[in-house]
This record gives sequence, structure tokens and C-alpha cells, in this order.
Amino acid sequence: MHDWITEQGARMLADDRIIFDGQGGVRQALEGTVVTPLVQFGVLDVLGADAEKFLQGQASAQLTLVDGNFAPLTIFCTPKGRMLANAQLLRVAEEHYRLVLHRDLVESLAAHLGKFAVFYRVELKTRDDLALIGLIGQEAGALAEVRLDTPPPAVWHQAGDADTQLLAHPGPRPRLLAILPTEQATELWPRLTEQATPVGNAAWSLHDIQAGLAWLTSHHRDALLPQMINWEALGGISFKKGCYTGQEVVARAHFRGQVKRRLMRGQLEGDALPEIGCSVLDNRDKAVGEVLAAELDAYDQAEVLVVLSTKEDIGPLSVAGQTLKVLKLPYPVERLDPESLHDRG
Repeated sequence: MHDWITEQGARMLADDRIIFDGQGGVRQALEGTVVTPLVQFGVLDVLGADAEKFLQGQASAQLTLVDGNFAPLTIFCTPKGRMLANAQLLRVAEEHYRLVLHRDLVESLAAHLGKFAVFYRVELKTRDDLALIGLIGQEAGALAEVRLDTPPPAVWHQAGDADTQLLAHPGPRPRLLAILPTEQATELWPRLTEQATPVGNAAWSLHDIQAGLAWLTSHHRDALLPQMINWEALGGISFKKGCYTGQEVVARAHFRGQVKRRLMRGQLEGDALPEIGCSVLDNRDKAVGEVLAAELDAYDQAEVLVVLSTKEDIGPLSVAGQTLKVLKLPYPVERLDPESLHDRG
């Protein structure tokens, strides 16, 4: 699956982690335009005459908005409202939808949806034949337009065709995600690196953290309500659509304000990266939260996303022996309807 990447001089540290030796990836992304293989993501396609109807009953997105232009965030939940996966949803062609999510959850989501798919004219297909490439930097849009012949879309929108899709994600620098067949990626990569520095995918993950955007892994599968990762503040939940699995619990948590933990951004006073799921401790060593994502920034300090208690008087915090400083999120923690995001495109 990753052969095309290692052929370009990259080194795999894990299934979801890649580096290019000799390149300071995160600092390069701060100073210029970079390109990175996004091996942390995977793709699940939903195809067939009932694809829209099927997804409408399973995802938090309003499927009528997923029109080949708007590509919203979405979630898939248990009947108790706990998230099984979060994803970006796009329409590739008529009767063909695509989910982009953490690679760790592709197979489990396919197995979950497969239990319901037998009652519809749909096919679920994991796509190991596709490459995902990220561009970060002020010149990312111009580079994509020249090399992919595709003008960059607005954030949480898509451009391209049934063969190649281009998505725009938020962050401190412009970010574009390209999805294309691996054989085309092999041809495209050298042309991208003429104008962008190849770096490891930690640079993209750090921008996710700085954007306040958490991608679930198997560690937090079936453990969190969507509001605990601020999904409604990112436009990832339509409160105007009909029923979907878990909808009643998700809506009740929103309208009654029953969320006792929230996603927060933070920085550790140290350069040791905590593991996913590591506890956030108060000054009495009581667990008041846990880590969802962690990366070193350009100054070798650990930045994190944590799910943390919403109690105001929570006091000093630490993670793995390092003091945690809570940082401001780049968006207000309030409901953002995807219907309004659709209209912005």
C-alpha cells in the first residue's frame, strides 16, 4: 500500500507515521510550502443506488448537502450516541460517496456499516489503491492548481472529478488534501517536490491540533459523545435532519447542555510526547481528562488535544509529568450548522 511512498525516499516509522530523513518537517511547514503523504488516513467508499438513503440513516451529515461541492464532516455513532468514527464525507459521482477517516478505523467502520448495508442496494469498499497527499503553505493553492489542474476549493469543500479530488482543511496555514490513484501519485510526486519540500506527516497532524480538529483512533472508539470533540462547533452535526443511529442521544446532549467534557488545545512544558489516551491530572493526581493527539511543534514543545472536564475551577494540570497549559481554540465552542457552511462555498 505504501510502496509508492518509500520509493520517493520516505521512511515508515509505523503504519500511520512517515518521515523524510534530513528534513525538519514541522519547521519547514512553518517557513514554506511542504508536501506530505497522509498515511494516517484511509478511505471507505459507499456505492450503489441506495447509497444516499443508506448514509442518511447512519451519518450525522445531511446527505442532500453533499453535492460534489460541499464535503462536510460527519460522525457514525452507536445507539447510545458514542462515536465509532468521525470522517469527512464527499460525493465522488452519482451513487458514489467517499469517507476519509483515520486508517485505524476503516475496517471497523466497514464492519459496523456492513450489518445494515445488507438491507440496501449498496456496496462498501475499502480503498487501499488510493493515495492521499497533503499540501501545506501559502503556495499550496497555486501549486495544486498548476499540478492538478484544479482550483482550490473553500474549507470543507471539494474540487476535482471522479478520478482525483481536492479537499481544503482549516489550519494556521492553507492546507489541501488530494486523493488520487497510487499510480498517478507516483507520477505527480516529483512534480510537486519541484516547488514543495517533502516532509513527514507529523506536520499535517500538528496543523490538525492547532486547528482544534481531532481524528478518532481505535483507542477512543465507542468512548466519546460527538460534543466531547467539539464536532458540532466544526459543523459536523446537522440538527436539522431526520433520524440517524444515535441521533436522539446526540440531540439531547446538545439541547440540554449535558456535556461534562470538551476538547481543548494545550501545550506541555517539555518535549516528551504523551501517548494517546494518557491521563490529564489535576494537582491531586486525579484524572480529569485524556490525550487525543500530540505532536512536537517547530520549537520542539509538545502540543496536544485533550478531552478535559468543563469544571471552571480545575486548577493546575499535568500530562506525563509535564505541566499542561491550556491554549485558546481557533473557533468558538458553539453550534455551527453545516447548512450555513454549505452556503459559504
